Amino acid sequence: MTVATNMEPQSDPNAEPMISLQHIYKSFEGKEVLRDLSIDIARGESVVIVGGSGTGKSVTLKHIIGLLRPDSGHVMIEGRDITEMRPVELNRFRQHFGMAFQEGALFDSMSVFENIAFPLRRHTKMTEEAIAARVEECLEQVHLHGVDGKRPSELSGGMRRRVGFARAISLKPEILLFDEPTTGLDPVISDVVADLIVEMDRTLNTTTVTITHDMKVAFKIADRVAMLFQGHIVEDGTPAEFQRSENPIVQQFIEGRAEGPLTDGTNE
Repeated sequence: MTVATNMEPQSDPNAEPMISLQHIYKSFEGKEVLRDLSIDIARGESVVIVGGSGTGKSVTLKHIIGLLRPDSGHVMIEGRDITEMRPVELNRFRQHFGMAFQEGALFDSMSVFENIAFPLRRHTKMTEEAIAARVEECLEQVHLHGVDGKRPSELSGGMRRRVGFARAISLKPEILLFDEPTTGLDPVISDVVADLIVEMDRTLNTTTVTITHDMKVAFKIADRVAMLFQGHIVEDGTPAEFQRSENPIVQQFIEGRAEGPLTDGTNE
């Protein structure tokens, strides 16, 4: 498998992490989903968190943006513990983030223009003229033209995904979060979307966290790949290091084999 890394990490390795999850525990109705999860992400890094369905990837992403609070542990963003923020303060702080949800999560009743303009109207005092200019700029960033008047139902899956990206960057966030950005797309369109994520990461100079189970996409967009298993990180390294891992859990996941420690119950 060919390794295509996004770019060299942009930050000083001795600098304070942009994102730091510290000993996170989270359970739902007695079922432990995250168990002593810790990971640091440097400013400017593109980190991909992989793992099987139900391993807690989306739960991890929701902790980073503050949509969920841990049972214990700390979520540090630029040195600030968002677990201690009051709701009003946290809502303001979330403007540092842009999140692209699975399959775009667009408002079907709104046009493409209205979808992208929505956070601008809600969180800024920009004039309608300035909003129109920003929407056009965001659509150019994701290589979409002439679709601003269309409804999401009129677009292909890949185009809807790109509109979701445009909305995610509308407020010029410092951190971009991608939740399964290629789910449901064919391999060719998945590769187009992966290329776009790499391009956005470079041109916008963001810190990027992506969750996916698509290893081809992960290796293409990541500076680092971390594998989540049984609620914590079991492997963390560059795409090349990850592929060379001797951990049988990692190798089974990369190869997509039915038999191995992921499925034989020995790690329960």
